[in-house]
Amino acid sequence: MNAQSNGGPGVVEEGAVAPSERPLGSRAPRFVKRSRPLHLSWQVGVFVIGLAVVVVGVIMLPLPGPGWLVIFAGMAIWATEFVWAQLVLRWTKRKVTEAAQKALDPKVRRRNIILTTIGVVVIAVALAVYVWKFGFAMPWNVTE
Repeated sequence: MNAQSNGGPGVVEEGAVAPSERPLGSRAPRFVKRSRPLHLSWQVGVFVIGLAVVVVGVIMLPLPGPGWLVIFAGMAIWATEFVWAQLVLRWTKRKVTEAAQKALDPKVRRRNIILTTIGVVVIAVALAVYVWKFGFAMPWNVTE
């Protein structure tokens, strides 16, 4: 038998939680969970507050402001009560960690630095050509 089929290391049993992750489910206080109507009211309140925060974040996306940060804050509010939001946040955290690891890879960093340098040089050359041809006039004031 191999290690994975007999429950050896590398296998997480069904229902078990990874050491770094909290169990899924409501984080409402015990006295709230004891009463079904109170717990339902609690869930509605958490949903409404989370929805308001997410809507503000979506509004901030095209406007100046930390839109994505506010959206994730709303998801975190939802995750205090709803399993689906907890799963979405776990997936998001995993993807952000993977992206950070990928960005720190020396080959990727070198490629990004080279592409950024090329982009800056292209913009500088285009700006120099514009200034050489038209001077420091704004584009809407250029008449030729």
